[in-house]
Amino acid sequence: MKQRKLVDMIDMRFVRENPDAVRESQRRRGNDESTVDALLAADDARRSALQEFEAARAAQKEISRSIGKASAQERPAILARAKELSERVKELEAAANAADQAYEDANHAIQNIVLEGVPAGGEDDYEVVRHVGTPRDFAAEGFQPKDHLDVAEGLGALDMARGTKVSGSRFYYLKGVGARLELALLTMAADQAEENGFTLMITPTLVNPDIMAGTGFLGAHSDEIYYLPADNQYLVGTSEVPLAGYHKDEILDLSQGPIRYAGWSSCYRREAGSYGKDTRGIIRVHQFNKVEMFSYCRPEEAKAEHRRFLAWEEEMLHKVELPYRVINTAAGDLGSSAAQKFDCEAWLPTQNRYMEVTSTSNCTTYQARRLNIRERVEGENRICATLNGTLATTRWLVAMFENHQQPDGSLYIPEALRPYLGGKDHFSPLA
Repeated sequence: MKQRKLVDMIDMRFVRENPDAVRESQRRRGNDESTVDALLAADDARRSALQEFEAARAAQKEISRSIGKASAQERPAILARAKELSERVKELEAAANAADQAYEDANHAIQNIVLEGVPAGGEDDYEVVRHVGTPRDFAAEGFQPKDHLDVAEGLGALDMARGTKVSGSRFYYLKGVGARLELALLTMAADQAEENGFTLMITPTLVNPDIMAGTGFLGAHSDEIYYLPADNQYLVGTSEVPLAGYHKDEILDLSQGPIRYAGWSSCYRREAGSYGKDTRGIIRVHQFNKVEMFSYCRPEEAKAEHRRFLAWEEEMLHKVELPYRVINTAAGDLGSSAAQKFDCEAWLPTQNRYMEVTSTSNCTTYQARRLNIRERVEGENRICATLNGTLATTRWLVAMFENHQQPDGSLYIPEALRPYLGGKDHFSPLA
């Protein structure tokens, strides 16, 4: 038997030594904590099956060596025993392979272990960390704000009707000042990333199944992903995926600090299960552009790196002069790979609510373990940590159109963006 390399997402040693902590993580996520006991049982069964197989194979090899030394009288009995052992070894090999697969399935059933400080519960159980900025008082200014679609159409910045005609619902054309505004926003994000030591990358938007699975995106929400069966490839919903796969099966040198990349890419999401939600405009669409931060770092440095990612996201929000809040996402609303996630949500005046515009996740060693990405420390290899965070995306235009609209239909351009737009301080409405 050539032993198949098992692919873990959860560190089995940690599970064996801290089963209660893993059960608590599953409870806080709203998951079935019995999956932990199932994993422990599967691990025991795998070890037992492998030991039984190896013992039988050793006996088989021993008797095979004895055949040449046997007398004519002894040989028939030895050959019969060798045949019997051969059949037994085949049975035990199949059982060991099945136990390996059962173990791997049980390991993948447990999502990343949430960190201390992550609130328990579901989508509505987030913790507000802080509010930043004050929403505009449009009533005091004496006019009723338009929603982002009306503002954008008034500027000639967006064409939803022809997007639908050409590609179907939830597609659109950014045009004229809309296209320029998005390019300016993403370029400002790319500049900020490079200023903070990120290497800018324009990434592939098609990836192989092992990369998509390795990042944890083929779990409960795999129906959100576009799959191309003729090619057996996936369209990515974020450049996090190709950036995570960039160093698959490699050993990194993190002695000088984290390795950081900023991915600029188009992103694709089916938005399955979101029918009827945010159908107007470009809040929830199938294709958009994004600049995404990604970091490989030492596990003990991941929490500090996570705080840095959040600070860089907030720096971008200050630059575009949007009021926002930061939330600590509840465990049940985390993706399977995230151990903690902070969202920044911009104020949306026409809907009187906050809308997510960025998120940053600490994935600890969950993704790197699956993708076999390690670092060398004191002569030994160990799994590193990965983190991701959004610096800017198409959805930001929604908040900018609504918060920066003027009574005459023009759009105020934040000061930090003006150098990317030829010095303009506003866009005028169509005549």
